[in-house]
Amino acid sequence: MSESVDQARTPLPPALAAEIQSCGFFPELVIDVAETSLAGEKVLDHLLHLEANFANDEVYRHLTVILRTATRMLIGHTDEGTEAGRLQAVTSSESIPLSAVNSVVLTRVVQHPDRFGKDPLATTVETWLQMTWGAVSRIDLEPASCGNPACTADHGYTGAVSGDDIIIRMSPAADGPDQVERMMEFATRMQVAVGGAR
Repeated sequence: MSESVDQARTPLPPALAAEIQSCGFFPELVIDVAETSLAGEKVLDHLLHLEANFANDEVYRHLTVILRTATRMLIGHTDEGTEAGRLQAVTSSESIPLSAVNSVVLTRVVQHPDRFGKDPLATTVETWLQMTWGAVSRIDLEPASCGNPACTADHGYTGAVSGDDIIIRMSPAADGPDQVERMMEFATRMQVAVGGAR
């Protein structure tokens, strides 16, 4: 590794490094990617999400690490796989200026909402964090209609364009209630940070 890259490496906060170690998913590699992407900046906030992906009869793990600095959001992805019977890992890192993040959406699914705050069973059962910055867009098309059920004319298509840069899904059953709570708190802080970066 070149001297200039070594000098740019920024050690992770001990608590974050310990959290990555506790995932048990190529921790040294994940830490290396995170420290390199920081390039001298300090971590102000973070979120980790380890999930399993299924392909045919194989199960592969995927770890997403989101770091926030004073100026950027850094997203690291690490996937495991095999090639010719040998274990491999593929990593990627993306740097997004906070000023470029145009949407931070937190969606919650709550059971027994009529008893929320009064009954322990009235809890969040699923959450999604969606952040967009214009790198990826999704177009959903469907046949257009005029509202007349007897009409057979071709009205073309209608659709919607939506940003789909990153979506993290967590649930207490899969990730634990503490991790869901951490994601909701992270999302709230990201909304504040993005609003202040404009």
